Amino acid sequence: MANVDTHAPGTLCWAELGTTNQDAAKKFYQSVLGWTPVDHPMGPGFVYTMFTLDGRNAGACYTLTPDMPGENVPPHWLLYVSVSDADQTASKVARAGGKLLKEPFDVMEFGRMGVLQDPNGAVIAFWQPKTHPGFGIEGAPGTLCWADLMTPDQPGAAKFYEAIFGWKTEAGKDNSGYLHIKTGDKFIGGIPPAEHRNPNAPPHWMAYFLVANCDASTEKAKSAGANILMPPMSMEGVGRWSVVADPAGAVFALFQSAH
Repeated sequence: MANVDTHAPGTLCWAELGTTNQDAAKKFYQSVLGWTPVDHPMGPGFVYTMFTLDGRNAGACYTLTPDMPGENVPPHWLLYVSVSDADQTASKVARAGGKLLKEPFDVMEFGRMGVLQDPNGAVIAFWQPKTHPGFGIEGAPGTLCWADLMTPDQPGAAKFYEAIFGWKTEAGKDNSGYLHIKTGDKFIGGIPPAEHRNPNAPPHWMAYFLVANCDASTEKAKSAGANILMPPMSMEGVGRWSVVADPAGAVFALFQSAH
């Protein structure tokens, strides 16, 4: 477990849940991931809930409202990538074949952000930190540990994200066709081959949260009202993981490391 105060550009720095029932989400994630919800009123009728572990920020949630971009967006986890210049990042999106869903804007004194959609439709945010760097803790149960991009176009996606965030990809040693995403010398996620994705789900980023025991956490999620989309499975030398949808339908993965 490590406390974190800064995130290098190109690394995943935040995860945020947009949901239809904020109070239920707070109870669910407290039960499954051990998070403590801390509410921050942000204006009339809007409360931003920080999820903390050991007093350090581990993620957040808010209530989706009908007037948000892309109306009728279902409950979902949104990942953020740390960048040194949000405007410069935004300027690359259209050229690389993506779409800017939200032009960069200031979030009070916390930072500057934008939201993009890659050429296949997956959505990710980018964050230029000011007073809020993002996650304050990593490597402990309940922290984000990985992200997979579920996409029908693995090579095209790799090229797009390299143009936007400077990410490199390299194939694993197991010949599975899985591409590992690397920023600097740090592996942060991957792009599974197209045939591994659910063809009925739109392209998306999947957040993986670290747990001490995948089976126990999956069972806990189920008893707290989650829908288990993929029961726990193992990969030798990697770990054990499951995919769940929280009671409102937001999808994420639970991961128990083999190391």
